[in-house]
Amino acid sequence: MTSHHTRLYTRPGCHLCEDAEQILIQHGLAPELVNIDDSPELTQKYGCCIPVVEIDGKVRFRGRIHEMLLRRLLAAVEA
Repeated sequence: MTSHHTRLYTRPGCHLCEDAEQILIQHGLAPELVNIDDSPELTQKYGCCIPVVEIDGKVRFRGRIHEMLLRRLLAAVEA
Protein backbone atom coordinates (compact mmCIF):
# COMPACT_ATOMS: atom_id res chain seq x y z
CA MET A 1 0.00 0.00 0.00
CA THR A 2 1.27 3.44 -0.91
CA SER A 3 1.80 5.90 1.93
CA HIS A 4 -0.47 8.93 1.65
CA HIS A 5 0.16 12.23 3.40
CA THR A 6 -3.14 12.78 5.17
CA ARG A 7 -4.04 15.89 7.12
CA LEU A 8 -7.20 16.19 9.23
CA TYR A 9 -8.28 19.72 10.09
CA THR A 10 -10.10 19.60 13.39
CA ARG A 11 -10.74 21.34 16.70
CA PRO A 12 -11.12 20.05 20.27
CA GLY A 13 -14.50 18.56 21.13
CA CYS A 14 -15.51 17.89 17.51
CA HIS A 15 -17.21 14.49 17.48
CA LEU A 16 -17.36 14.35 13.67
CA CYS A 17 -13.60 14.95 13.67
CA GLU A 18 -13.04 12.06 16.06
CA ASP A 19 -15.17 9.83 13.83
CA ALA A 20 -13.22 10.97 10.76
CA GLU A 21 -9.90 10.19 12.43
CA GLN A 22 -11.05 6.65 13.27
CA ILE A 23 -12.29 6.04 9.71
CA LEU A 24 -8.99 7.22 8.25
CA ILE A 25 -7.04 4.97 10.61
CA GLN A 26 -9.29 2.00 9.76
CA HIS A 27 -8.36 2.53 6.10
CA GLY A 28 -4.64 2.45 6.82
CA LEU A 29 -4.02 6.19 6.89
CA ALA A 30 -2.14 8.04 9.62
CA PRO A 31 -3.68 11.51 9.68
CA GLU A 32 -1.72 14.52 10.86
CA LEU A 33 -4.14 16.37 13.14
CA VAL A 34 -4.25 20.14 12.67
CA ASN A 35 -6.21 22.18 15.21
CA ILE A 36 -7.74 25.04 13.23
CA ASP A 37 -8.13 27.06 16.44
CA ASP A 38 -4.32 27.43 16.54
CA SER A 39 -4.38 29.54 13.38
CA PRO A 40 -6.66 32.51 12.62
CA GLU A 41 -6.16 31.76 8.90
CA LEU A 42 -7.35 28.16 9.25
CA THR A 43 -10.23 29.18 11.53
CA GLN A 44 -11.38 31.67 8.90
CA LYS A 45 -10.84 29.21 6.04
CA TYR A 46 -12.56 26.17 7.57
CA GLY A 47 -14.66 27.58 10.44
CA CYS A 48 -17.74 25.36 10.72
CA CYS A 49 -16.76 23.06 7.83
CA ILE A 50 -14.69 20.66 9.93
CA PRO A 51 -13.61 18.01 9.74
CA VAL A 52 -11.71 18.63 6.54
CA VAL A 53 -9.63 15.78 5.14
CA GLU A 54 -6.71 16.52 2.87
CA ILE A 55 -5.01 13.58 1.16
CA ASP A 56 -1.79 14.13 -0.77
CA GLY A 57 -2.35 17.89 -0.82
CA LYS A 58 -5.97 17.85 -2.05
CA VAL A 59 -9.06 18.45 0.05
CA ARG A 60 -11.13 15.29 -0.38
CA PHE A 61 -13.82 15.53 2.31
CA ARG A 62 -15.57 18.22 4.34
CA GLY A 63 -17.81 17.09 7.18
CA ARG A 64 -18.53 13.38 7.18
CA ILE A 65 -16.30 10.99 5.29
CA HIS A 66 -18.12 8.84 2.77
CA GLU A 67 -16.33 5.51 3.23
CA MET A 68 -17.16 4.12 -0.22
CA LEU A 69 -15.70 7.25 -1.86
CA LEU A 70 -12.63 6.96 0.37
CA ARG A 71 -12.12 3.33 -0.68
CA ARG A 72 -12.52 4.27 -4.36
CA LEU A 73 -10.11 7.17 -4.00
CA LEU A 74 -7.46 5.01 -2.35
CA ALA A 75 -7.94 2.21 -4.89
CA ALA A 76 -7.60 4.64 -7.81
CA VAL A 77 -4.37 6.04 -6.42
CA GLU A 78 -2.99 2.54 -5.88
CA ALA A 79 -3.75 1.50 -9.47
